[in-house]
Order: sequence, then structure tokens, then C-alpha cells
Amino acid sequence: MSSGALMMTIVVVITVCTLAVLMVSLVRSIQNERSRGRSVWREFALGLTLMILFFVTWVAHLIAEWQVFTDEQLTQGAEPQMGDFVAEFAQSTLENWQSEFLQLFSFVVLAALYIHKGSAESKDGEENIEASLRRIEKHLGTLPASAPSEPGEHWKLPETPLEVHDATTSTK
Repeated sequence: MSSGALMMTIVVVITVCTLAVLMVSLVRSIQNERSRGRSVWREFALGLTLMILFFVTWVAHLIAEWQVFTDEQLTQGAEPQMGDFVAEFAQSTLENWQSEFLQLFSFVVLAALYIHKGSAESKDGEENIEASLRRIEKHLGTLPASAPSEPGEHWKLPETPLEVHDATTSTK
């Protein structure tokens, strides 16, 4: 076996293993998280739809790639070889996956580091958390006397368990 054929075998194995891991993860998620009496489709439609869309578009990519490959081979006067096609298809598939994984990884890292106010993916600022806490405490009637009253003031947490106990008994 030539080194090129060995490398192609490795690429195909990596591709198939990646797909297998993703599919097994989806199946395990369905098995572990499914509620009794509810359909799989109702509870896992997003994952199932994305998986179906992935395979449909991958097959469409395979068909289009095969057409381009055979046209190029026939134009050059060569007979299309399946091994050469598999190599070209695997290379284009992995190029697409690499760029998508890089894009997703970049988005996750940047979303974890930076704030874009109003974005669902962005982390909450301390001001939003404090405002939410104040609204909840006020609604429940448990807003402590130590609650910040001025903008920019921060909540002061009790320093000892005794203060926590005193605070809970004084509100009852």
C-alpha cells in the first residue's frame, strides 16, 4: 500500500469516526433525556433536523463533486477512478469542516470573552445581574436593608455565617 493510499485511508477513517461520534452522541442524548409519553421528534426535532439536513447536503455535495470530477477527468482524456474521487471528496469535505469548526470555535471563545449588549450569546454584565436580583427581591418582599440604593453600588454579601443567620431571622 502506498503512503498516499494509507493517508487517504486515515482521512476516511477520521471522517467516518467523526460522524459516528456525533450520531452516537445524538442517540445517547435521546435515550437519556427523553420524556415518557412524548415523541422523539417533538423533543429532539432540532438535532434530528440538523442531522437530516447535514446528510442531505452532504449527499448533494457528493453528487456535485462526482459530476465535476468526472467532467475534469474525461476532459483530460483520463478514465475517472473511484480512489481518486474519494481522495478529492474527502479533501473538500474536510476543508469545509475545518473552516466551520474554526468559525464555531472562534465564536464560542469570543462570546465567552467579550460582551455584546443585548446578544443572547453574550454573558450578562454585573449590572444586569444586580438589577435582576433587586427586582426579584423587591417582588418577593425580601429586599434586605443592605441592598444597594445608588447606581454603581454593589451588593454586599455577609462576611460570616452569623450575619447570614441574623439576616434571615430579622426578616421573618
